[in-house]
Amino acid sequence: PKNIAIEGRSAGGLLMGAVLNMRPDLFNVAIAGVPFVDVMTTMSDPSIPLTVVEWEEWGNPNEEKFHDYMNSYSPIENVIEQRYPNILITAGLHDPRVAYWEAMKWCATLREKASNDSGLILLKTDLEAGHFSASDRYKYLKEKAFEYAFLFDCLDL
Repeated sequence: PKNIAIEGRSAGGLLMGAVLNMRPDLFNVAIAGVPFVDVMTTMSDPSIPLTVVEWEEWGNPNEEKFHDYMNSYSPIENVIEQRYPNILITAGLHDPRVAYWEAMKWCATLREKASNDSGLILLKTDLEAGHFSASDRYKYLKEKAFEYAFLFDCLDL
């Protein structure tokens, strides 16, 4: 696992969170971009953009038949005390699809529960970005360079 890294954004960030909770030993590095990790809070609040239209895809946790299942895979609800690998979490302050506070809440929960021998758990919030990152090419390349620098450093490359 020392040379294995994973990366996912948005709903793919949910996958990163789920696999990190289930099998953190399989990876050395994870990069989760604007991760949808607070499934229960987001999907319970119809005032959050996209919540109601996404009930068909994810389910409505306010309905008993969906609640327990959604809770079983929601990354924030399933962070436990264990060793986590190096994790870079990114967020955009103006993201209308996955609110910045999801990444912040997940990062805080991971830091609280992670064992002392865990890797780095970092949060990088872009105060100007939305869901799709930087719109200008130079800034986008700087973001990618930051992610690669984190990855290469953690992999000792």
